[in-house]
Amino acid sequence: MDSNLKCPVCGCEHVYPDGALWMCPECAHEWNPAETAAENAGAPGEIRDANGNVLADGDTVTVIKDLKIKGSSMVVKGGTKVKNIRLSDGGDGHDIACKIAGIGAMNLKSEFVRKA
Repeated sequence: MDSNLKCPVCGCEHVYPDGALWMCPECAHEWNPAETAAENAGAPGEIRDANGNVLADGDTVTVIKDLKIKGSSMVVKGGTKVKNIRLSDGGDGHDIACKIAGIGAMNLKSEFVRKA
């Protein structure tokens, strides 16, 4: 078996082959590693929101949950609309640069927003 193959959904390391597909015993996800690799290689620079929609510079997004601002007592409330985002290559996982009204410039992770 491929020792470094993990489930793409939950990250479980205890996957096993079932014919041409691989199975995850924890989440019951089935996938073909060759197809998954081909899909990921097709668009290396795509940034997707929490629903899987592709984001682009200038899009408007909505924050989907309350986010605490590090080093401050302020909170970005869920449902806040953020206009004119810029996609960035933040090494710390923050891949959206934006300005939020009442708060100012900050970086967000794409997993906490959805395209408006």
